[in-house]
Amino acid sequence: MTSQEQNYDIAKKQKEAGDKAFREGDLKAALASYHGALMYAQGLDKNAFRSMGMGAPASGGQEQEKTEVDEFLEKIYNNMSACHMKVGNWKRTQETAEKVLKKNDKNYKALYRKAKALAEQGYLERAYKVFEELKTKNPDEATLYEQELARYKAIDAQREKANNAKLKGFLNKAEKKAATASEDTPASEG
Repeated sequence: MTSQEQNYDIAKKQKEAGDKAFREGDLKAALASYHGALMYAQGLDKNAFRSMGMGAPASGGQEQEKTEVDEFLEKIYNNMSACHMKVGNWKRTQETAEKVLKKNDKNYKALYRKAKALAEQGYLERAYKVFEELKTKNPDEATLYEQELARYKAIDAQREKANNAKLKGFLNKAEKKAATASEDTPASEG
């Protein structure tokens, strides 16, 4: 067994440990295991795996050939994104989802997590675009995406209403202060 194969075996065991921890609800342990799997899997020589017959079959299209390692990394990043989403770490949810999408732009779970992460971080316009993209690409789940869009639009409307109320209160205070200041200033005698 080559060191490449040994590293891949270790990476797979780390991923399995992460999957088990995730199922048990231990997200911190799951993330640690997934991170360990990444450390072993990222340095693997994809050409060596192709020569061992572990690459993907060659396709006649323009798409870049995906190897077993690429698919493995996609799964790890997707699982990490799920962990980050469960704990509300939206920035990391977005980052790991985007890594998945670099490997597979048709991964709807990752695209959904990215949309939610953007919305939760307040990037609503960008999130709306991703939800709209999801509705087009994955019409089977369009109802879910519509519900999420409606929910975030309602949250956005509430935020805007609260901000407008604050602004109105601030402007009213400023107007009252200006009016009081002009009443306190003596009129010039001529």
